[in-house]
Amino acid sequence: MTEKKSSVTRKATVKTDVKAAPAPKKLGKLEKEVFDMSGKIAGTVQLPEEVFGAKVNEALLSQAMRVYSSNTHQGTSSTKTRAEVRGGGRKPWRQKGTGRARQGSTRAPHWRGGGVIFGPKPRDLSLDLPLKMRRAALRSALSARVEDVIVVESVKVTEPKTKKIATALRKLNLSGRTLIVLPEYEAKVVRASRNISSLRLARATDLNALEVLTADKLVFDQSALGKIAEVKS
Repeated sequence: MTEKKSSVTRKATVKTDVKAAPAPKKLGKLEKEVFDMSGKIAGTVQLPEEVFGAKVNEALLSQAMRVYSSNTHQGTSSTKTRAEVRGGGRKPWRQKGTGRARQGSTRAPHWRGGGVIFGPKPRDLSLDLPLKMRRAALRSALSARVEDVIVVESVKVTEPKTKKIATALRKLNLSGRTLIVLPEYEAKVVRASRNISSLRLARATDLNALEVLTADKLVFDQSALGKIAEVKS
């Protein structure tokens, strides 16, 4: 009987010594994992709160989108009026006696080959947004899309080949429209990226709300975060 008791006691002791596995650390809203180009975690980083934790101003974002979209239009469409179309200097037939309607020119708008009424003419479609509003719109856009931000330790490739960037995007599980924000343009990265239609590069100092809101994923070079905090805050 004594031996049985000791074995039971020993088993109970073993059970109490087992420790539960530590729960994975939960990252805050503005704390992001930093990846390398192979998709492995290289650490964590805290996003600048003044840029990525701002209050989202939807009315300002709507206005900024309209301004940026309007500025993408060239405004070079042009048609010719009846005064600019070649020909039509002679009256096609005499005024009376033919039984047909009177006509003064074969280049009138209702004739084939005639001028165009109220057609488009070259014009300036650009709109302006004050600097403070542009910066506030960018802060609102980044704050609204903070969940889609991915931070990479350094966006670099060894060779200017599309395969290098495509492989990195695949390892980072990136698909759809992707925006990569760099501190400065890297020649090899630019050449390797230009054949991927869904990929766009932007410098941190040139970033705007339209680019942020139209991308599915935002990839930031870690060194670009500091530049955005300096310029856009």
